Amino acid sequence: MKIYNIKFLFAALCASFLVVGCSNDDDDNGGGTPPPAEVDFTGTYSQVDHMGRPGINTVLSGSADIKNMHNVTIPSMMQATFQADFEAQLEGLHDAYAVLLGFTAEQVNYEPNILGVILNGGMETSEDNPNPVSAAVLTTVLSNDVLEVAPNAPTTYFNPGSGYPGFDGAIGFTGRTLQDDVIDVSLILLFGGETGARFNGQDGFPQLVTDGVAITADNITTSFPYIGAPE
Repeated sequence: MKIYNIKFLFAALCASFLVVGCSNDDDDNGGGTPPPAEVDFTGTYSQVDHMGRPGINTVLSGSADIKNMHNVTIPSMMQATFQADFEAQLEGLHDAYAVLLGFTAEQVNYEPNILGVILNGGMETSEDNPNPVSAAVLTTVLSNDVLEVAPNAPTTYFNPGSGYPGFDGAIGFTGRTLQDDVIDVSLILLFGGETGARFNGQDGFPQLVTDGVAITADNITTSFPYIGAPE
């Protein structure tokens, strides 16, 4: 299993941008390729939105003010600025479901997720072999809202491989394809627990690990925006 290091992948992404920026493919004007249009970047601009992982800001920002601030914050400042708020919101969502289900908050706390099982090599977690993905760890990663890319690995937002309990062949955070259901993956990491199926709509628990919306092959197009009309 390879869950790629966040910092390494972000550095690789920056490096790939530099490589693309140095390409001279556009210099071939004799073969009919038009020169790139000149864009005027003079003036004063302000950032109004940010989208690394879809849905994270929406789910974990506890107020409209936090959400708006997140949209205009640069990635290097996100972790220090939002991790505590994101963790409080994650715990608050579980507390709200505890009340809804008639349990105490302690009975419906956040449960470390499948990434911890994968990082532990599929071994059963215990006091001596704890799941390392606590609420603090998860929100530390998610608060730094960037999409990582691994240029030398298959591109996927997350592939669970053989699934629970071993997750053999699992791979994640190497990029994103149009077929990746990023919202379901995010919900599983937030509410799925160690099996990925906690809050799966059974045994009296609400369905929180999927939005119930699938992307089908005939919903992918070859032209912008590359997604067909809602079905």
